[in-house]
Amino acid sequence: MPRPARYSVDQLLDAAAKLLAGDGPGAVTMSAVARATGAPSGSLYHRFPTRAALCGELWARTEERFQDGFTAALTRSDDPHAQCVDAALFIVQWCRDHPDEAQVLLAGPDALDSARWPDPLVARHRQRGRRLRRLLAAVPADTDRVSAAVTDIPYAVVRRHLLARRSIPASADAIVTDCARALLRN
Repeated sequence: MPRPARYSVDQLLDAAAKLLAGDGPGAVTMSAVARATGAPSGSLYHRFPTRAALCGELWARTEERFQDGFTAALTRSDDPHAQCVDAALFIVQWCRDHPDEAQVLLAGPDALDSARWPDPLVARHRQRGRRLRRLLAAVPADTDRVSAAVTDIPYAVVRRHLLARRSIPASADAIVTDCARALLRN
């Protein structure tokens, strides 16, 4: 019977997210994650054969967690205006609740060595992108306005706070709500 793993994949990825949030994508190395968790480097290499695989799994997990909540927010209502407001507010609140993971999304896949991700991770990333585009296209309103309301404006509002490593103020909620409503009024 194999010995149970002492360090879970989630523990290792949590440490990688914390390293990225503190010192940027370059801080996510196999040895840094091992030091941060106290795990032997062999434990990391057993789960992630390369730094690119580690970074790809960090991105995939973060993207999946974010998109699961975003999808739920966007599909909670039948009213397109409420859908967009809910989705916009979700982005702001998710970034507040998950500051380390928000830094992962802010960094983007290119900063996480996406050109070297294993093929299965690349396929998962592309599949999630297609699913998100279909979901947004299903909102019965002008596509450009929906995109601005639920992606561009909320991202712009949280981005400056994330870059400054500051908490996102409560006023961000009203800003993204007002913008989403104004964009979808026409």
